Amino acid sequence: MHLVRYRSPDDGRPVVGVRTDAVVAPIEGVATFAELLRLTVDELRTTVTKTGSALPVEGLTFLPPLDGRGEVWCAGVTYERSRGARMEESTEQSVYDKVYSADRPELFQKAPAWRVVTDGEPVGIRVDSGHDVPEPELAVVANSHGQIVGYTICNDMSSRSIEGVNPLYVPQAKLFAGGCALATGIRPVWEIADAKDLAIDLVIRRAGAEIFTGSTSTAKLVRELPDLIDVLFLPNDFPDGVILATGTGIVPELDFALAEGDVITITIAELGTLTNTVATGREPFAFLTAQNLEENR
Repeated sequence: MHLVRYRSPDDGRPVVGVRTDAVVAPIEGVATFAELLRLTVDELRTTVTKTGSALPVEGLTFLPPLDGRGEVWCAGVTYERSRGARMEESTEQSVYDKVYSADRPELFQKAPAWRVVTDGEPVGIRVDSGHDVPEPELAVVANSHGQIVGYTICNDMSSRSIEGVNPLYVPQAKLFAGGCALATGIRPVWEIADAKDLAIDLVIRRAGAEIFTGSTSTAKLVRELPDLIDVLFLPNDFPDGVILATGTGIVPELDFALAEGDVITITIAELGTLTNTVATGREPFAFLTAQNLEENR
């Protein structure tokens, strides 16, 4: 089961539903994902069983699994590979070594709901970077009460060249048009036996040929998922829920950089797949602004 948002084939409005296999059914009495993420885990588990008539998935347009005042945040330097890569690229290596083992994790805001793209939509690289990579990450979904209610896939696009110059440039290296992609569905927490034991795979293709592959496991994540959520919620309220990407354990070598047209595919066991094609600059993401003005995505 995946909790999803999709466009009604009748009038194009966003619908919240439950996807199983090749069909999706609307959740009765629920108009937005924000409403779902205001429920407790127990309330959510009951609510998602109340569905209407199912439709075939084929031909439907799926939307990012976040809306309203929902936000995406990220945790950084949570895998040993990430620590090593950040130190390799940076002029200030010690900050990454210290945060990897510090009590306080690195957390930063990635995107509001309306800036998020999903499976099949483009992801972006900055025109002023020159060295960009995808970051495949397990994303934890928390409700407004600070409870973990599910998991999804995040591509936390990153400019290595900008962050490498100075760690204070992290916001510019991380926040830009097309910089955050989420898979279309959220797998409920009660269906995942152990979120710290999921395989993660990354494949990047250029002109149809594989140019990079990498694999890791969430078992290598140095932080505990509930601890990350607790730190995130300590000073903040998230009235419509929040999705926290938990860092990456797959980072290409320094001689690799994404190019326009590259196709990025991230697969996480038990969650599914997220595929996006790389675009450059702001223009390919004008549709996000237009849709936000109409419906907040």
